[in-house]
Amino acid sequence: MLRLHRYFRFSFLASSLALIASCAGPAVLDPFQGSGPVWPAPPAAARLQFVGEFSRPEELGIRRSLWSRLVRITTGPEQDALVRPMSVAVAERANIIYVADPGAGCVHRYDLKSGRYRQLRLARDVPLLSPVGLAVTADGRVFVTDSQLARIFVADADDKVLTALSLDAPLLQPTGLSWDASTDELVVVDTTAQIIRRYTSSGALVSEFGQRGQQAGSLNYPTFLWQDSDRSLLVSDTLNFRIQRFSNDGISLGYFGKAGDATGALSRPKGVAADSFGHIYVIDSLFHAVQVYDRQGRFLLAVGEQGQGPGQFWLPTGVFVDANDSIFVADTHNRRVQVFRYVGVAP
Repeated sequence: MLRLHRYFRFSFLASSLALIASCAGPAVLDPFQGSGPVWPAPPAAARLQFVGEFSRPEELGIRRSLWSRLVRITTGPEQDALVRPMSVAVAERANIIYVADPGAGCVHRYDLKSGRYRQLRLARDVPLLSPVGLAVTADGRVFVTDSQLARIFVADADDKVLTALSLDAPLLQPTGLSWDASTDELVVVDTTAQIIRRYTSSGALVSEFGQRGQQAGSLNYPTFLWQDSDRSLLVSDTLNFRIQRFSNDGISLGYFGKAGDATGALSRPKGVAADSFGHIYVIDSLFHAVQVYDRQGRFLLAVGEQGQGPGQFWLPTGVFVDANDSIFVADTHNRRVQVFRYVGVAP
């Protein structure tokens, strides 16, 4: 009798799995269609608009499979909400969003095409200690720096296990990360070493530049970086309170920013990115703001104050601009990612 009871339970479960699988609908491919507040406020001409935010897969149109829900019932709930998001990267062709999250010890992966969510960790589900920087290649590989483990890890497009990259030159505290599509090389900020290093995607050291100082070309605890459309590098020179631009081989091309609390000044610049119009977006963590500059470093606009509403932040960190000029901001201590779009007239 007991065996018969177990058989019927199994048959019901299998039937339920098949039924729900057959009813599964398509995922939302572009969840950022909102029409939120704009900056600057009217009657001034709008430049930036809030279009959405997310902290859980469901907010991106991603729903758990039945199997995942059944596992959740037996093993307890899995942490899928953002805890302390540090950086964001988007795989353009695959429509996948990655978020590095030291609070959750993983990289969150949101596949908007398939409607699937997963967490990337080390082998045997060992968590990362402090994932900071992200870079995604054209073939779908994702690289992540871990500042405490002092390593760069990589996962293939369909994998959920991160493996350590074997580096010719060890790192002390890797943070910001960028991928150079023209050379298939990684550009890495080593914060405590005050150095920017360039590696092949297999880990061979190509070049390095940087030393601690305040003069042009020197660095003072840099954090994040962005490769611009001309392959120059924008580097958050955090404790020099500025953004420096370098050629791809490390020659200083100038900088903008200075310490202070006046309009256009920088307090703790972290994430930096640029859009196709030449606007440069700088995250200032202590100002709880995104500051926008033109390509020459002239201040244009600041968005943000401490708070939890759209366009408000709490110690934000990273920023990423995708191919559609959507601007993703890691609103770190609000446990979310906010998304904006440039809606002004192109310069």
